Amino acid sequence: MSEFKTGFVTVVGKPNVGKSTLINALLREKISIVSPKPQTTRNSIKCILMGDDYQVILVDTPGIHKPKNALGEYMMKACREAMEEVDCILFVIDLGTGIGPMDEAIIESLKGVKTPIVLVGNKKDKVTNVKAKEIADSVKAQLNVKAFVAVSAKEEKNVDGVIPEVLKFIPEGPMLYPEDYLTDQPERFVVSEIIREKAMLLLSDEIPYGIGVDIVRMSDRQDKPIVDIEANVICERESHKGMVIGKGGNMLRKIGSAAREDIQSLLGVQVNLKLWVKVRDDWRNDNLTIRSLGYK
Repeated sequence: MSEFKTGFVTVVGKPNVGKSTLINALLREKISIVSPKPQTTRNSIKCILMGDDYQVILVDTPGIHKPKNALGEYMMKACREAMEEVDCILFVIDLGTGIGPMDEAIIESLKGVKTPIVLVGNKKDKVTNVKAKEIADSVKAQLNVKAFVAVSAKEEKNVDGVIPEVLKFIPEGPMLYPEDYLTDQPERFVVSEIIREKAMLLLSDEIPYGIGVDIVRMSDRQDKPIVDIEANVICERESHKGMVIGKGGNMLRKIGSAAREDIQSLLGVQVNLKLWVKVRDDWRNDNLTIRSLGYK
């Protein structure tokens, strides 16, 4: 009988490379939010992947980038800390675009790291096998890469090939989280992230980076299987408020409707979601607001 394995795996890569999509595909649940816009993930979110004889804690990190404000500095600190003292690093690259300057910056930061690296080439449908191997070999020549797996995370193709490679570096140990845990984050935080994801997907490029979500109330109804949620969508400028609300409240309704579906799927019950829009000038440089929104 094989021994139970438990360990931590940090997932790193440039913004918008597909880290969160990969984690959701591995979990077969939606925990990390996904957006075509970079820097979607702000926290290092621990996602718990359970198998018959293993528990792998995947740490989803913000994409490595040059910070422009206090929130950006926090994101980079979270990313650096997530690469320390883990059992394995999943380095995700985009096979469609190849190795660019931001990938090179990550490669530079990983040089000398003794932690085993499993290289994951995402969007394998965009290149030939020969090209994928060329890209992987260029990374292997510079880093402590122990394995390469080509996947298409969005289509969930070959994602099952990732964990067997990771498990080679996971030590024996007891389970750290209950079997039914999917993340170390409280439900309120995951719910706020789902709402923020929908806002990022539906709003113009100008606004999303200044969007935050504050859960004001989240409670079960005593007489019915319904969860009532009230949340504030935070933006940085008064001029953005009208754009988030939309003509006749149309945009805010779209955000709420899209978020409600995912939240109901997450919680397994009907959700009554009410959203308001609040302005907090330059909140991404306000440490008090950053902490209040769950970025600690």
